[in-house]
Amino acid sequence: MEKRKALIELKNITVTFDGEKVLDDLSLSIGDGEFVTLLGSSGCGKTTTLRIIAGFTEPDAGQVFFGSKDMNGVPPHKREVNTIFQRYALFPHYNVYDNIAYGLRVRHIPEAEIKEQVADMLRLINMQGFEKRSVTKLSGGQQQRVAIARALILKPKVLLLDEPLAALDLKLRKDMQNELKNIQKQLGITFIYVTHDQEEALSMSDTVVVMNQGKIQQIGTPVDIYNEPQNAFVADFIGESNILDGVMKCDFEAVFAGHTFRCLDSGFSEGEAVDVVVRPEDVDITSPENGMVEGVVTSVTFRGVHFEIIVDIGGFKWMIQTTDEHREGDRVGLFIEPDAIHIMKKSEYSGLYGDYSSYSDEIDELSDTSEE
Repeated sequence: MEKRKALIELKNITVTFDGEKVLDDLSLSIGDGEFVTLLGSSGCGKTTTLRIIAGFTEPDAGQVFFGSKDMNGVPPHKREVNTIFQRYALFPHYNVYDNIAYGLRVRHIPEAEIKEQVADMLRLINMQGFEKRSVTKLSGGQQQRVAIARALILKPKVLLLDEPLAALDLKLRKDMQNELKNIQKQLGITFIYVTHDQEEALSMSDTVVVMNQGKIQQIGTPVDIYNEPQNAFVADFIGESNILDGVMKCDFEAVFAGHTFRCLDSGFSEGEAVDVVVRPEDVDITSPENGMVEGVVTSVTFRGVHFEIIVDIGGFKWMIQTTDEHREGDRVGLFIEPDAIHIMKKSEYSGLYGDYSSYSDEIDELSDTSEE
């Protein structure tokens, strides 16, 4: 993918709240016209990063650049950015037209020009004919569209979006994800999007920035982040992963789960301890005699499109996703192709993730979206 010209650069940003580092020497470059998602769980620093760009928070150390201009100390209203929050902050006593027109009226734009620009925005968000509708009579998705139009009518160079879809139900979220991506493509402006939802980040973004504990863990395209995670945290956070202790026997050969596997990785020291990632969808279940390793099925969950099967191999519990049905207690083999194996350097996250011994079918609680 062609490298975009940097529009925003954060250099060595540190922010401390109550003696705790919320951002720890963070550096990030964001390209012009890019859809960038800051992804991480609550408290990782993603919202604070957004606030630094917007000018709502000043860093304790480090610099913010828009192009070549140093933005440290520049107030929010003098930055060419606009922000959409989870709570849309629409004016309840205004109709749709007046909400969208508000920013232009503050700038004393002539009414004829305002009318033309509001009409353009209503076409962009597919809400022609809603001009006189009270915003309190709109659905959540419609209110979201009005908030987007109100922000975009001011023609910011950058639109900041802080968990904007969190309050919507699942189907509406997916519809709005597509709509936001289409709007961003049409306008060609930079979107910086904050979410804790991995699927949302992968489906919408040009670039995903995975964060944890105030630090960037990995930056890459959605495909790179999923297929080539840099450490156990990223591998576990993005989708399901079996993460095992392994040893590089030599280039293209790794030993784990009591077997020597061919892989596509090289450049490690001979005998180097590594983390091995195998995605659940990349494992084939076979008969025990045809497998590279064998174990016992301990759990089967039907997911509609596939089954999620937990297999115990020497005390390590693997997750496998398959369309073939198996039963608890079945003895099975696992077959893994070389391109399904991804080798990572050991890190501070090694040994913390990747075994499904404590796997539970309970629905995760929604991430706390309070101030980070």
